[in-house]
Amino acid sequence: MLLLAGCTALRQEAPPAAASTNAAVVALLDKAQIQSSAGQLPEASGSLERALRIEPRNPALWQALARVRLEQGLYRQAENLAAKSNSLIAGDGALRQENWRIIGQARTRRGDLQGARDAFEKAAQP
Repeated sequence: MLLLAGCTALRQEAPPAAASTNAAVVALLDKAQIQSSAGQLPEASGSLERALRIEPRNPALWQALARVRLEQGLYRQAENLAAKSNSLIAGDGALRQENWRIIGQARTRRGDLQGARDAFEKAAQP
């Protein structure tokens, strides 16, 4: 089960519905997703960091940056960013579950199998 959980897709196909109502943030998030899909991970990171300067308390943006860091192989950063996103969430269970999956994937890739197992268990909780 741990191996299957670690193989889930890294990217969401669409941004979370309530990622932001700010047009600039939405545009930067869209741009980051296009850049990430094209393999332009440093550029995607830059777009997300700009969006976070506008909305630093937006957990969806922190999660998106965590996902990019995971793709870049920066596993400890990905884990920390997903944890930051979790600290800002107010009731969005799906966002929290995805953060725990990112944390689990990062821990798996760092070789922390027990930590990964714990994270995937938290991801399975509603």
